[in-house]
Amino acid sequence: MSGLLIGLIALGVALLLIFYLVSVFNRLVTLKNRYVNAFSQIEVQLKRRYDLIPNLVETAKGYMKHESETLEAVIQARNQAAGGLERAAADPGNATAIQGLMGAENVLTGSLGKLFALSESYPDLKANQNMMQLSEELTSTENKVAFSRQAYNDGVTIYNTYKQTFPPVFVASMFGHGSDATMLEFDSAAIAEAPKVAF
Repeated sequence: MSGLLIGLIALGVALLLIFYLVSVFNRLVTLKNRYVNAFSQIEVQLKRRYDLIPNLVETAKGYMKHESETLEAVIQARNQAAGGLERAAADPGNATAIQGLMGAENVLTGSLGKLFALSESYPDLKANQNMMQLSEELTSTENKVAFSRQAYNDGVTIYNTYKQTFPPVFVASMFGHGSDATMLEFDSAAIAEAPKVAF
């Protein structure tokens, strides 16, 4: 009789352990999917930003003929950022890909800043309706990127916090959740606010 009781207790403990492991696994998957989804929102906004930049450069090219080096730098930075986004979107949990995207975005933001600074010297460009509209759309997109990035970083924080807490910390790596997700931080000095363009 005591052997049967011990067997039932052991079975009950095993079932509780299995239930606990399943709940930890499900929670980790849910939290990871949330930050991956949040990254996809960033991807949408950054792609929009990348689509606006060639039009911006084409508009500026007609007025800034002697600034071809700056215009080419913007396009090159845009292409590098688009490549970085593609790599990061393939695996938002990959710290190297996220850091590559952050670096490429910082270079792009700096290049755009130079373009807007130079455009101040071209009154006709500042008055161009197409340039004003593109600048407004770019500013709006920058704001959407900031909101999307905040949602992503919130998701990453919740995911990392859960898997680092006790007791999930002991089993997270068994389920393929060993390394922390990386927050997406852009150079705060470069993008403390969206580029301001006065046209």
